[in-house]
Amino acid sequence: MTRPRSNILGCIGNTSLIALRNVVPSNGVRILMKLESENPTGSIKDRQALAMIEAPEADGRLPPGGAVVEYTGGSTGVSLSLICAVKGHLLHIVSSDAFSREKLDHMRILGARLQIVRSESGRMTEKLTRDMIEAARIVAEETGAFWTDQLNNEDQLAAYRQLAEEIWLQTEGQIDAFVQSVGSAGSIRGVAETLRGHDAKIQIIAVEPAESAVLSGGPTGAHKIDGVGAGFVVPLWRAGIADDIEPVSTLAATTMALRLAREEGLFAGTSTGANVVAALRLAERLEPPATIVTVMCDAGMKYLKTYGSQFDDGGGLRN
Repeated sequence: MTRPRSNILGCIGNTSLIALRNVVPSNGVRILMKLESENPTGSIKDRQALAMIEAPEADGRLPPGGAVVEYTGGSTGVSLSLICAVKGHLLHIVSSDAFSREKLDHMRILGARLQIVRSESGRMTEKLTRDMIEAARIVAEETGAFWTDQLNNEDQLAAYRQLAEEIWLQTEGQIDAFVQSVGSAGSIRGVAETLRGHDAKIQIIAVEPAESAVLSGGPTGAHKIDGVGAGFVVPLWRAGIADDIEPVSTLAATTMALRLAREEGLFAGTSTGANVVAALRLAERLEPPATIVTVMCDAGMKYLKTYGSQFDDGGGLRN
């Protein structure tokens, strides 16, 4: 048992690492999943958001009680909403109807003020991302709020270096590859740099939506994998981060998320489904006793309505 914490923010990090038992490759390669769903809002973004608030608090960019603004697909916004509620910062969020209603409601419940940018048929596109960024810039300019600007914010890298140190300790250094989907690129960059500092032979695999595989050199497009695939090469991305880039379709990611729920009891979002699809593909190219680590980015409770609209009465995906 741990001692009482001073507030909920002390519960961020130090999440569990578990082995998949049923959704596994045929060759015996081990896939481990970091359960970032154990963070207070059920998301890996709690780590990022805390770092993006505490760093400017420490150096004076964000004064006590100062306002904050951010554009977000939802998870970062929910995390910022929690942290700003605890720390007493007014939060302005720019988001969109392209993202899960549960996330938008969660932000409102935690006290954030929302501005919703309309999407094209509920899909994530480059135009939507850029429209949200511009709307957040205007709010920051007009109100004087501190703009966390997650796609350009390097304060978040410290949080993901800590995540990598947890993985290294939990695997006792027995890790051959790390697989992660790319949103802001903060998590894969911070983890990659740190793990390679321990062992340069560890493979790093980036995951992106197949419908908008810009990191792979493909055209921008529309997809429905929340929180990843901005539609352009994000500023924090570096060409040498990944040894390989794995495109995964929205359908494959959603189908895998359903498998994880039913076969592993892990109810996760579509970015987690994409991670596992990519991890299984990589596993077929490796030999046992290789170990792959990937991430359960967030909890599926944030997607109940989204998932529900995609399943038929028998629980299968609609065509």
